[in-house]
Amino acid sequence: MSTPIPAVSVTYAQAGTSTQPNALGMRPMQERAYQKRGEQYLLIKSPPASGKSRALMFIALDKLENQNLKQAIIVVPEKSIGASFHNEPLTQFGFWADWQVEPQWNLCDAPGNDGGKVNAVKKFLESNAKVLVCTHATFRFAVDKFGIEIFDDRLIAVDEFHHISSNPDNRLGDHVRQLMSQGKAHIVAMTGSYFRGDAEAVLNPDDESKFEKVIYTYYEQLSGYKYLKQLDIGYYFYAGSYTDEIMQVLNPQQKTILHIPNVNSRESTKDKIREVEHIIEELGEWQGTEPKTGFQLVKTADGTILKIADIVDDDPAKRDKVTAALRDPAQKNNRDHVDIIIALGMAKEGFDWIWCEHALTIGYRSSLTEIVQIIGRATRDAPGKTRARFTNLIAEPDASEAAVNEAVNDTLKAIAASLLMEQVLAPRFDFKPKQPTNQPTPGFDYGEDGYNPGKCNVGINPESGLIQMEIKGLAEPKSPEAERICREDLTELVTAFVQDKQTIERGLFDEELVPEELTQVRMGKIVKEKFPNLETEDQEAVRQYAIAALNLVQQAKRSVNEPSGEYVINPADGEATKNTALIDGIRKFALSVTDLDIDLIDRINPFGEAYAILAKSMSEERLRLVAEVIAAKRIILPLDEARELAKRALRFKQEKGRLPSLTAADPWEKRMAEGLVFLQRKVKEDNNA
Repeated sequence: MSTPIPAVSVTYAQAGTSTQPNALGMRPMQERAYQKRGEQYLLIKSPPASGKSRALMFIALDKLENQNLKQAIIVVPEKSIGASFHNEPLTQFGFWADWQVEPQWNLCDAPGNDGGKVNAVKKFLESNAKVLVCTHATFRFAVDKFGIEIFDDRLIAVDEFHHISSNPDNRLGDHVRQLMSQGKAHIVAMTGSYFRGDAEAVLNPDDESKFEKVIYTYYEQLSGYKYLKQLDIGYYFYAGSYTDEIMQVLNPQQKTILHIPNVNSRESTKDKIREVEHIIEELGEWQGTEPKTGFQLVKTADGTILKIADIVDDDPAKRDKVTAALRDPAQKNNRDHVDIIIALGMAKEGFDWIWCEHALTIGYRSSLTEIVQIIGRATRDAPGKTRARFTNLIAEPDASEAAVNEAVNDTLKAIAASLLMEQVLAPRFDFKPKQPTNQPTPGFDYGEDGYNPGKCNVGINPESGLIQMEIKGLAEPKSPEAERICREDLTELVTAFVQDKQTIERGLFDEELVPEELTQVRMGKIVKEKFPNLETEDQEAVRQYAIAALNLVQQAKRSVNEPSGEYVINPADGEATKNTALIDGIRKFALSVTDLDIDLIDRINPFGEAYAILAKSMSEERLRLVAEVIAAKRIILPLDEARELAKRALRFKQEKGRLPSLTAADPWEKRMAEGLVFLQRKVKEDNNA
C-alpha cells in the first residue's frame, strides 16, 4: 500500500453554532433560508447534514398558510430519501405548526413502481391534502401525463437539485423550465453539491438568475459543529486485489460505510457477493446473522462482536430487512445499532447515519458529485465523534494492463476531486482590487500588525470565515450578475476547470506548459461558455476571481505544508497543532512576494502542488508510466515522419536493449519515442475504424 495522495486534513473551531437552534427551533442555515421564504424561486446550496429537509418544512408550511399556495409537492431522487420528510413535531421546538404528511401521500413508502404511482399524484392534486412526497421519476411521469398547468399555485420542492441539468434531454430539468415559464408555481431547489459530475450546467444562466440563493458553506457548517473537529480526505493506491489490501485502510473500531467497486470498474473482481464475504473474513470470524435486523455478526481478534449491514446482496428478503433496520427511527441515536455498512449503489446522497466516522470507497466513482455526496455521509455531527475521514482506494496504473488509459483517467479524477474538496472546505474569498484609498473593513482581523495601507492586506472574518484579500490589478465585476458569480459561484467554475481532462493532463505533466495557457486561455473559455451573456470585462473579472481562489488555496497549502500534506483551518482556541492555519498560509504567501498582483497569480500552475503530492505517493516507475500515457495523446506528426522515427526507435532498441522513452532527458530519444507512439496509435485507430 502506498502513501495517500493529498490529503486534505482540515480542523475546525467546534463553535457549536451551526447546531444551535433559535427560538423557532431553526439552526442558522434554516433561519437564513426562512428569511427568504417569500421568494417564488429559492435555491438552497448547503452541505449534507446542514438541515435542508427541515428548512424546507418551515418554508413550505409558511407558503401553505400565509402565501396562498394550495399544496406542497416534495420531489426526491430515490425512495429512501423520502424518509427525510416524515412527520416532525416542530411545535415542540418553538415553531407555530407541525410538519405532517398523511401516510398515503408519502409515495416513497408505498409499494409499486414510479409509473404506477402517477395516478396517485392526480388524486392528491384533486384532494384537500396539503403535502405529497414522491420521487423525481414519479413527478416526471405525472408532468408528462397531466401537463404543467395542473401544478399551478403549488410549491414544487426539488431535493438533490444537481440531478437536473440545462441539457434539453434532461426531463426533470425541462419540467422545471416549463414550471418557470408557466410562472404560477413556486420552486424550492436544494442541493449539497451544486454541480454535476458530467460538467453540464444545472441551470442555464437566464433561469438561474431568477432564483434567490441561500448559501451556507462547509466552513460555516463544520466550524459550527459541537463535536466533529477534524475531517481528513485521502487517496490510496494499491496493487493486486483490493480485498487483499482492505485492512490497511479499514479500521474495525471506526463506524464505516464501505462502498465496494462498481462491477464494471477495474477494481471489481466481478463477483460482488464474494467480495463482501472476503471483507467479512478479513474482519474476523462470522458468528451468524442477527434475526431481527439481518445484520452479519463478526467476532474480531480482540473479541469484539461487529454488526455489519450488507446491502450489496440483491436478495429482496435479505436486503429489505437490513435496509428497514438501518432506517428504523428508534435507532437513529443509538451508536451501537450497527458498526459497518457495506454497500454498492446505496447509502449515498440523503443517507443519514450520524455515527459514520469513515467513508471508504473502492475505485473511482462515476462523478465528482457522487464523491462529494459520499463524503457527506461522514460529516454529520455526533457525540463523541471528533474526527471523520473519506478514503478512496484506487488501483494504480500497471503497464501490463490493457486498460492502462482507464487507470490513468481514474488517477486524474482522484486528483481533481481532491482539488475540488480543498476548495469546498476552505473559507470563501472576498477579493478586492488594491487601491491607495482602501480602508480596513469592520469585522476583519488583519493579523498582528493590523491593516497596512502600503501593502496587499489579508483579513479574516472569524464569524463567517470569509477571507478578504487585496490584489493589485484585479478587475472589478461591473454588473450585479458578475458580482453574484464572484460571490457565490467560484466553486462551480473551479469544478469545471479541474474536471477538464486536457487541462489537468497538461497542468500535471506538460513540462513545457506556460501556466497562462490554463489560467487565462482555458479558464477564460470556461467562463465564456458558462456565462455567455456577460460583457467581456465582466467575464475577465470572473475568470480572475476563479483562478485567484484556486491558486491561493494551493499556494496556502504549499506555504504551510507538513510532510503529511495536511493543513488546518481555524484551530480552536489557539490550541497548539503541528499545522498552521490556512489563513496563515495565505498571509505567508502574500508576504513572500513583493507585490501580490493578478499577473503573478496567473503565472502559477494550478496543478503544481497536486503533482508534488502525486510524486510522493506513487512510485517513480508508475509516475513515469502515467506521464508517458498522457504525453502520447499530445503527439501529432506527419505519417511519413512518424514511420521514419519508428524505424530509428527500433534501431535504438537493438543498440540499447530498450525502447526510447517519452520522458527521456535527451531530446532525440524523446522524439523517436514520440514517433513510435504516434504510429502505434494510428494503427490502433485504423484497426478500430
